[in-house]
Amino acid sequence: MMFASLGSAQEEISREILIELVKQALAGIGGANHVIAVPPDITRVHSQAGAITDLVYGNLGERLAAVLPAIGTHAPMTRAEISSMYPRTPLELFLVHDWRKDIVELDRIPSAFIREVGGGVVDYDYPVQANKMLASGEYDAIISVGQVVPHEVVGMANHAKNIFVGTGGKEAIDKSHFLGAAYGMEKMMGRADTPVRRVLNRALELVSRKLPPILWILTVMARNDAGKLVMKGFYAGDDTECFEKAAALSRQVNIDQLDESIDKAVVWLDPAEFRSTWLGNKAVYRTRMAMADGGELIILAPGLAHFGEDSGIDALIRKYGYRTSAEIREFVRCNEDLASSLSAAAHLIHGSSEGRFKITYAPGPGLSRAEVESVGYRYAALAEMRKKYDVERMKQGWNEMPNGERVFFVPNPALGLWTTKARFGA
Repeated sequence: MMFASLGSAQEEISREILIELVKQALAGIGGANHVIAVPPDITRVHSQAGAITDLVYGNLGERLAAVLPAIGTHAPMTRAEISSMYPRTPLELFLVHDWRKDIVELDRIPSAFIREVGGGVVDYDYPVQANKMLASGEYDAIISVGQVVPHEVVGMANHAKNIFVGTGGKEAIDKSHFLGAAYGMEKMMGRADTPVRRVLNRALELVSRKLPPILWILTVMARNDAGKLVMKGFYAGDDTECFEKAAALSRQVNIDQLDESIDKAVVWLDPAEFRSTWLGNKAVYRTRMAMADGGELIILAPGLAHFGEDSGIDALIRKYGYRTSAEIREFVRCNEDLASSLSAAAHLIHGSSEGRFKITYAPGPGLSRAEVESVGYRYAALAEMRKKYDVERMKQGWNEMPNGERVFFVPNPALGLWTTKARFGA
């Protein structure tokens, strides 16, 4: 059932309203007195999950026993990141999820189900995994906090994904990511009902009595007419209705359907949020459906320091590079190291333009020209690109440059999906 619900394309939820909505939402945990919160990490800083988690602690006090950021394969949060994103939640409450070691398998979904929902694109079963602390019996409620936004792996982010991928293990993350990549992310992004979502919903059904009751708190964020990022929706509940409402609103406010394709796009990656192509390639994922054949995507990435968030995945990206899906599938067939890391293989497929348009990275000092070009991207000097494309002056959307060049600017690719009306409707 729903415990709090507010949102529309016109809505702007203020701090004062948010405080009341969190209080309403917490009715969903009843008398639970040993609660664990599962919010996102710093890569979702714009979700307002930090403020919500702080409010949860402010309401529950000692009843909030732990906070487990759902980092998935991302690097653990630093103390500085935790203090910045969660300033009013005690640092000692935070746990670290290790996707390779801290896992319990709760059930297994047979391959027949995966084949059916995926249209036969893969043939394997799926392990329902979560961090062992969630199933330890130590906690009597889980509060899962996050943002619903178009997503390249699952279609729309969050809800069950936050548990089974965000606190999942290597096999589950590998298989969910590769299912989405093999099915085709352009058929999934911005859609609430996808093969991966059906798998995650099935996982939730199977483990409903093996995990504590889960209260889902979901936000929808978007820019208003003045260009300010605001909260458009807040939904809290104990079933899938809150996700369905959030996804419907996100589809309204986070998907920009253009009348024409983009010949040149410029994307800015905030250095505080994007330090790897594993995360920064949202610039590719979220704009690819709008890019014209033969066009160019220029990614300004001053914080870029590595390719993968994990050293093992970083090594695989450096070895194989961002190639076409056909090439990556062949690499998977012939190479055990990539076959045993299907999330990396999926990422390599996601990060390719399939030869349809050019991808140019302009990184800071963390990555060299040789490194960028070695993985299949073009390289540009950041200072030169920033001089040519002044991100402080450009507005989101179409811009005409002083030399008459027309470019499409995206200040943060994590906050939306850009496509043409023709391609999204296909």
